[in-house]
Amino acid sequence: MTKDWGVDIMEFKDIVMSRYATKKFDGKKLPESKINELLELVRFAPSALNLQPWKIKIVTDQRLKEQLKPATWNQEQITTCSHLLVFCADSDYEGLIRRLDALMKKHSIPVEIKKMVIEMASEMTRKMTPDQKLVWSQAQVYLALGNAVNGAKSLGFDSCPMGGFDPKEYSRILKLPSNVVPTMLCPVGYAADKPLLKIRFPKEDIVI
Repeated sequence: MTKDWGVDIMEFKDIVMSRYATKKFDGKKLPESKINELLELVRFAPSALNLQPWKIKIVTDQRLKEQLKPATWNQEQITTCSHLLVFCADSDYEGLIRRLDALMKKHSIPVEIKKMVIEMASEMTRKMTPDQKLVWSQAQVYLALGNAVNGAKSLGFDSCPMGGFDPKEYSRILKLPSNVVPTMLCPVGYAADKPLLKIRFPKEDIVI
């Protein structure tokens, strides 16, 4: 922990080491200002060629959370959290490329760089099958999720990355378009449980 202008600021190492997968939240609502701050951190997550192939469905309605709970193996994070962030993979690469092209124009990115990026993106995705596009998008979603879980801790609240759910049921209940596929869940709020000892494999086991 360091101080900047008299305010305590968590070091990134402190954030990583203190974050944990919260199993139960206290039900209190987070201020919308905090959620907006979190979304800004997620928005700036890295992605291949900056295509940002993700959408986030935010669920706050308690009745809707209750509907989703059975499709999440009845895990109580879903109904005790403040906000449920449903991270979805967007496989509409034609639309994503058009949006990126317009975004680069808007921000006056040099023409030669814009041309190179758009051509690379178009060539890469043209060769992909629909299934490959979905898998590629889902890989990028995990990058955004990393910003969400660490970002939540940096903003003073808790989170839980969750892959244990039925994506088809989530799509049905949330009425999502076919190109937007639920991939990971991230309930956020204030923890009502205590973290267990954080254990990981030693460095020697992960470096090959």
